[in-house]
Amino acid sequence: MTAPAVDGLRVVSDGGILRITIDRPDRMNALDLAHMTALGAILTGAATDRSVRVVVISGAGKAFSTGADLAAAAAAGGREASPEVVMEAANRVVRAIVDLPVPVIAQVSGAAAGVGASIALAADLTYACQDAYLLLAFVNIGLMPDGGSSALIAASIGRARATRMALLGERLGAPEAEREGLIAGVLPAGELAAHVDAVAAKLAHGPRRAVELTKRALTASTLTALEGALEREKAGQTELLQGQDFVEGVTAMLGKRAARFLG
Repeated sequence: MTAPAVDGLRVVSDGGILRITIDRPDRMNALDLAHMTALGAILTGAATDRSVRVVVISGAGKAFSTGADLAAAAAAGGREASPEVVMEAANRVVRAIVDLPVPVIAQVSGAAAGVGASIALAADLTYACQDAYLLLAFVNIGLMPDGGSSALIAASIGRARATRMALLGERLGAPEAEREGLIAGVLPAGELAAHVDAVAAKLAHGPRRAVELTKRALTASTLTALEGALEREKAGQTELLQGQDFVEGVTAMLGKRAARFLG
């Protein structure tokens, strides 16, 4: 696969394994609209490339991804794009991961927050280091979960635990996430990459069609609510992104003070 050159995304294809690294460590791998759009295009392109047999998504540095780049959006003063365009770009990434005919592995170090958590959990196999964590912090800035997370999390760990994460913004550490059945495994930081490499190599040498049909069957059985969730989240988040509570939430976050919500 010949991947497009995108600053902030490293893409390497070798031996049937397509490795995508979110490479913005100075921004904790937060994704602005350009990077989200490029990531969606890379994943969509992989679906029709017969040389790709497995995809691995990881983050450079200390985080997998802290989600949307709110600082960049704030600096753009709302000129970057409409909320609908932003939400559709995020949804395209999640849909592409779920719809890919080959397995997707998420290699999670540090924080997987916001839509970064959605990307990690949309993967077929998610492996994390022991100090990694998942965080839905949307409510802290006047937003709601997106990227399908309202379905992806509840489908694995149930409504009560998902509600705690979504409404209270609680972190879920990788060891607990594994115990709850939300991720596939937890490894010491020094062993994570080698383990993911071994799993990816096994999948790359497996029976491609059997793996494809197995993934499709599991997705159909467990993620029946995903499409509806993506559409509800898109509508709700589009409204919230234009509200005063979001402006206050981001301003407070960037100013390192408590938000004063009025909505």
